[in-house]
Amino acid sequence: MESSPAELERLANAVIQPGFTGTTAPDWVRRRIADGGLKSVVLFGRNIVDVEQVAALTAELRAENPELIIGIDEEAGDVTRLEAGTGASRPGNLALGAVDDLGLTQSVARDIGRDLHAAGVSVNFAPSADVNSNPLNPVIGVRSFGESTDVVARNTAAWVRGLQEAGVAACVKHFPGHGDTVVDSHHGLPLVNASVEEIAATALPPFLAAMEAGVRAVMTGHVLVPAYDAENPATLSPAILAGLLRDTLGFTGLLVTDGIEMRAVTDVHGIDGATVKAIIAGVDAVCVGGESAAPETAELLTGALVRAVRDGSLPYERLARAAAGVGEFATWSTTLRACAAGAGAESGVGLAAARRAVRVTRGQVRPITGAPHVVELSPVMNLAVDGSTPWGVAAPLRELIPGTTSVRLTQEQLDGRDDALRVQGLGPAGGRPLVVVVRDAARHRWMTDAVATVLTVRPDATVVEMGFPSGEPLGAVHLITHGATRVSGIAAAEVLVGALAGAPAV
Repeated sequence: MESSPAELERLANAVIQPGFTGTTAPDWVRRRIADGGLKSVVLFGRNIVDVEQVAALTAELRAENPELIIGIDEEAGDVTRLEAGTGASRPGNLALGAVDDLGLTQSVARDIGRDLHAAGVSVNFAPSADVNSNPLNPVIGVRSFGESTDVVARNTAAWVRGLQEAGVAACVKHFPGHGDTVVDSHHGLPLVNASVEEIAATALPPFLAAMEAGVRAVMTGHVLVPAYDAENPATLSPAILAGLLRDTLGFTGLLVTDGIEMRAVTDVHGIDGATVKAIIAGVDAVCVGGESAAPETAELLTGALVRAVRDGSLPYERLARAAAGVGEFATWSTTLRACAAGAGAESGVGLAAARRAVRVTRGQVRPITGAPHVVELSPVMNLAVDGSTPWGVAAPLRELIPGTTSVRLTQEQLDGRDDALRVQGLGPAGGRPLVVVVRDAARHRWMTDAVATVLTVRPDATVVEMGFPSGEPLGAVHLITHGATRVSGIAAAEVLVGALAGAPAV
């Protein structure tokens, strides 16, 4: 079909969801919205100061197009954008799955949605519907509602309902499931080596539950699933997107990629090649900008799409249908926003949920009275988590017990320095209560080795796990919080000082 260069460029702009830098709307973004056909943008932590500032930013953007889709990756929990500077005031999925109270899950999601609605966001790339069936998963972990398909499915549905009640569209991810992997798709291509039957029984039910709950957007996973396609990651696979998701499962809503700049898809195809292949495979919108926020990137991708139509590798009709899908979602999400009740936040629901998620898995907590020393062992986080976001137990313990001291140690600080842990970790703890805080200890040999060293000297130490709990409980007392949010730290500190009684033992 013949089409003008201007029309092709508008269609290409319509299927790109770019990010940008700054806390105000850049001129290049505003021009593309007003004149170039851009229908979506994505916000990241670099764009955010607080809700009021984001509301001003989104109003600027929507002045160019009232139906503009404005997306964000606000899972709450460890993956927060609105509260990246302070730590999340609501726990993430694993904590909610541990409690498994669907009313609570729905209330927390609704509370998140109210903040996003006030900020002008129309779609939230959450929740993660992945079943974390591999405890060594480096990128999902606490972002999942758990290891049980049933728990994940029912809490995914509740989260979708709560968020959309607040007028913000949900987008479940990472289809067809990123839970049974040991590679982070930011850095490489994960393999899901399960059969069609296993995937149908374990990974797909949460996505089906989300569809039944009214979800209208699904995010693809950059995972290779040979049971369906031995060559292409799901994001680039017609068999998985058009075949499984559209034809077999009957999904008719918006299909958006995970960050297209991630190495799982760019290592082989480049960012421009991956973008074209994703649209060919059946994607409607290409999310970009987590790490590639320059206007040149958006120009590169739209140019690649236009050239692909011109050379025949991307059918014009496929690009036009993708752009139409984005437009349909824009209209629906605008109506959803307009129909929201707009009630105030549910004060304290996040902390209440975090408190209910604390578990004692070994020993019996005897309230700390004297000022403790806290050793926090800090891993390098995956790129979905803002590495600058505050976390831990030391700060909230200090609020409850003045005189609490602490040290945070990394693998780099401990490697090759045999005395570092004893001097910095154990030295200040002489004669005082000792609390060791870990995050995904079972995935980090250096961390479990450090805990073992501490426990040979201080077998009375309390260990608090703030990541995905797996492996044997450690310490005289072992607590798990099911996440490293600010409220999870507060809840753990309250248990340690006896201010929060009744944390259940398991």
